[in-house]
Amino acid sequence: MENRLDKKCQACEYGDVAPFSIKEAKQYLQKISLWQLSACGKKISRTFDFKGFYKTMAFVNAVAWVANSEGHHPDMEISFNRCIVHFTTHAVGGLTENDFICAAKVDALLS
Repeated sequence: MENRLDKKCQACEYGDVAPFSIKEAKQYLQKISLWQLSACGKKISRTFDFKGFYKTMAFVNAVAWVANSEGHHPDMEISFNRCIVHFTTHAVGGLTENDFICAAKVDALLS
């Protein structure tokens, strides 16, 4: 597995990509700290805490920019000082490398 920051998301809508098994997802998860794999193995999530609404919204906007650049969009839960980011590949009903690429790029926003 190479560095996720150097990779770009690939289109999955054409049915030629299979979702990761839980074992594969756990292998990829080792490269992105603080992200959690859902019990069903179909989603990864991370909670980001901030000091105030403005910083939270700045992060949300940065995540939106990354997601749009990659063509791979997360689900987000946003509150005053917290954002929970969830990645899954809806087109295949589970996780693909795209989710881990985007998670690494979201992490890089704060490094």
